[in-house]
Amino acid sequence: MAFEGLADKLSNAFKKLKSKGKLSEKDVKEAMREVRLALLEADVNYKVAKDFTNKVCERAVGQDVMESLTPAQMVIKIVDEELTGLMGGENARIEFASKPPTVIMLCGLQGSGKTTHAAKLALMLKNQNRNPLLVACDIYRPAAIDQLKVVGGKAGVPVFEMGTENPVKIAKAAIKQAKDYGNDVVILDTAGRLHIDEALMDELKNVKAEVKPDEILLVIDSMTGQDAVNVAKSFNELLDISGVILTKLDGDTRGGAALSVKAVTGRPIKFAGTGEKLEDIEVFHPDRMASRILGMGDVLTLIEDAQSKIDQKKAEEMAQKMMSNKFDFNDLFDQFEQVKKMGPLKGILSKIPGLGKQLEDVEIDDRQIDWVQAIIKSMTPEERSHPGVMNPSRKRRIAAGSGRSVEEVNRLIKQLQQMQKMMKQLNSKGGSKKKRKMKNLPGLGGMPMNGMPPIK
Repeated sequence: MAFEGLADKLSNAFKKLKSKGKLSEKDVKEAMREVRLALLEADVNYKVAKDFTNKVCERAVGQDVMESLTPAQMVIKIVDEELTGLMGGENARIEFASKPPTVIMLCGLQGSGKTTHAAKLALMLKNQNRNPLLVACDIYRPAAIDQLKVVGGKAGVPVFEMGTENPVKIAKAAIKQAKDYGNDVVILDTAGRLHIDEALMDELKNVKAEVKPDEILLVIDSMTGQDAVNVAKSFNELLDISGVILTKLDGDTRGGAALSVKAVTGRPIKFAGTGEKLEDIEVFHPDRMASRILGMGDVLTLIEDAQSKIDQKKAEEMAQKMMSNKFDFNDLFDQFEQVKKMGPLKGILSKIPGLGKQLEDVEIDDRQIDWVQAIIKSMTPEERSHPGVMNPSRKRRIAAGSGRSVEEVNRLIKQLQQMQKMMKQLNSKGGSKKKRKMKNLPGLGGMPMNGMPPIK
């Protein structure tokens, strides 16, 4: 996961602070030296890392911190606040034009994921009840137009193209069509380049001069670390970008780009790509990212994911069934379908405070959900609805049909029985109160975390 190495090193630095009752200035400076080394190893810009630790040190050696009952916690709080500030402070949003359409120009190096993220952004805006139009301005890369049509089709967003016509003409014609057909957002997918190419940069400047985009978003690959920041700096000097989309933030990235780009360019990260699916894009929240880096989890993003990706009506129905102890294998199957929509299991669990550190050495295979669903699919309708009818013969048939072992079938049946038993006990201790609590967790009310497959 993103920032994993950095999070480990920061955790070790703070562990030493926590082991001391009172802190001296020397203790703080030693800890900040470790923090600076951790940031440099994460490919954070040297000046940014140095300025960051100097700021923390300056605040941390103050009288209020040193004489606090929990000085180590106060230092961590300061680091959290400074990390948030380093990444922009508040989440930056798209500036929509007062008179539609809002024109968003995407630019970046070839291979950064620009075309895919054009479609991701379009889908996100479409889900916010906007009517976006994707525009193919990349006339150089083979199959670039076809790729945009494919991802645009998957997102359910129209794509405007004029073949290999001049990109400035394409952009102007697309904006005219958007006005005629009621598209309130126009997303220009410009040509990617292998490096800062002067001719292609001039082309971008010409597009900017002609169509005057409301947003110029630079798409950069977070896996490239410090190089990504240098690219951002160059694009910003030439185009005066308004923000950044950071891709591949779900991978094994060191985090240098996320932590440096705002300080170096003065431009905020507006969105982060968090996976391969078109739904895998999120608004970049500096405060939440700082919490993740410091191992504090990210409950707000988890709840937002649940609200946007889980069927609310089904979740309420599941909650009702669980509270009335009528939850069966059909419901368990549906719940796993809902969980899968939220992304990889390790990513979901890492957002829960306190779990991130515990999951470091745990191997979580997302195929386990598929294996559980295969077992349920191999059951007859009667067996799914009435697990009590299971006998050794039925279990052997289910195991053979699903390609799993009888032991796994038994384990799944036992887990369902445990869930039913637990819900029965909760019911007997004041069901209506528990039900209200479950409904207060949007989309998570019926999620059977106890019924998750065993982690191997």
